[in-house]
Amino acid sequence: MKSDFQISNECEKKHIAEVAGKLGIKEEDLILYGNHKAKIQTKNIKKDINDDAKLVLVTSINPTSSGEGKSTVTIGLSDGLNRIGKKSCVALREPSLGPVLGRKGGAAGGGYAQVVPMEDINLHFTGDMHAITTAHNAIAVLVNNHVFQGNELEIDKIVFNRVMDMNARDLRHIKVNAGTDLERLDGFDITVASEVMAILCLSEGIADLKEKLSNILVAYNKKGEPVYLKDLKIEGVITSLLKDAIKPNIVQTLENNPAIIHGGPFANIAHGCNSILATKTALKFADYVITEAGFGADLGAEKFLNIKCRKAGLKPKAAVVVATVKALKLHGDIEEKDLKEENLEALAKGVQNLEKHIENLRKFNLPIVVALNVFVTDTEKELAFLENWAKEQGVEFSRTEVWEKGGLGGVDLAEKVVKAVEGNDKELQLLYKDEASITEKIETVCREIYGADGVNFSDEAKAEIERIESLGFKHLPVCMAKTPASLTDNAKIKGRPTGFNITINDVKLRSGAGFVVAYANKVLTMPGLPKVPSALNIDIDEETETIVGIF
Repeated sequence: MKSDFQISNECEKKHIAEVAGKLGIKEEDLILYGNHKAKIQTKNIKKDINDDAKLVLVTSINPTSSGEGKSTVTIGLSDGLNRIGKKSCVALREPSLGPVLGRKGGAAGGGYAQVVPMEDINLHFTGDMHAITTAHNAIAVLVNNHVFQGNELEIDKIVFNRVMDMNARDLRHIKVNAGTDLERLDGFDITVASEVMAILCLSEGIADLKEKLSNILVAYNKKGEPVYLKDLKIEGVITSLLKDAIKPNIVQTLENNPAIIHGGPFANIAHGCNSILATKTALKFADYVITEAGFGADLGAEKFLNIKCRKAGLKPKAAVVVATVKALKLHGDIEEKDLKEENLEALAKGVQNLEKHIENLRKFNLPIVVALNVFVTDTEKELAFLENWAKEQGVEFSRTEVWEKGGLGGVDLAEKVVKAVEGNDKELQLLYKDEASITEKIETVCREIYGADGVNFSDEAKAEIERIESLGFKHLPVCMAKTPASLTDNAKIKGRPTGFNITINDVKLRSGAGFVVAYANKVLTMPGLPKVPSALNIDIDEETETIVGIF
């Protein structure tokens, strides 16, 4: 069997100007990064959003160790739509180098449903991650320098840490003392957890970016009053560091169809969606825009709808929920070593996880198509069981074979998505109102989306919610930070559990991004590397200077 990397190297890539031309984007509106990737000069593009464009969200069940292939299906669906004569563009997040070199490996799809050049996208791409990392750390440095140089703002407590785009568990906790008496414990998060990343993805241009950056809460003074980035008068330089990073990137699928890839906040600790600029740029030129949200529908999809769509005025027309037989059986409490064995009992139990996600998405008035990412180990009895289950649920179901067949394997899914979209005349229904309290918003997500009986707030979380609301930020949406592996806040609990509560240990204001992060149980904002990281599979051919190995 060919590796994904071999497949991507066999692709006859077209010049990116030709690919962009399929959407109607002119070459003069591109900043070329070689022949196969470019940034889009969105400020030069005056065309309004195509009112007839259809936005489709791809999400999944709670992820498992077997993998679900959400990005693969997302790319394959867009290729499938192009095969049936629809003008489609896929809009994805950028991979984070930490997971690429860690446990997950690459994030550019798989098999014959990929975006290329895979090695560039997975490694440095166009430098966006580096720019965001630099901008974030510049804020940290300038805040500390202000304190060192006399502390005119009388800063007493700094609440802005540092980031890097690596899995570096050794930097989670550090002690900082920059020649002042403000010695404190600090630490690093991974770049994709940065508020700067969230702001870039929720901004609609340079002016909006600058305004949002200026509102970042960086510290409190000796009176307990907030100190924002604009108080330090550094929003200009930080915006300058991001002047190119805010421009969306365009590449291509293996079938030479356009793919806009931009921004990459994690969904378990941030809002998990690509940039508003990327999505809206795609909606200006394509008839169908296929996008994804990170991890399962309880995290990425919920935040795509309640945060991104709320802020950007986006109205998706349908949702695709990705699942695999293997993953559903894992949610049915069998061991990974037994996955290749036919087990209808485990499948019947595990499919309840998928059922819960479908119920949740219907609360937003979205029609659903289930995309079963088919593997050679799936038996006909297992596939038939799921097809019958889908009929009983009244949900469209598609056996999807995009990994093996590319867009051809996504034609059935594409046709069913078109049918779902064209039959949908409902308005998007968000889960909670802006005027609800922060506590009410958190409880609504926990009860309605996770299925919890209730929420336990720590004293620290209660105090922080009170402070945030007193500062005038009660109206902000909530961004839940929770394990992606379970509907609960315990990664070990699979399937569709009942009779549980969610514990909120901490709450943090992200006033620049415009949301409040609620941390459920123990959530790591800086991952660590596994014993055998994916980095060991990557090498370079010294003679040709090309990347070799498996992402």
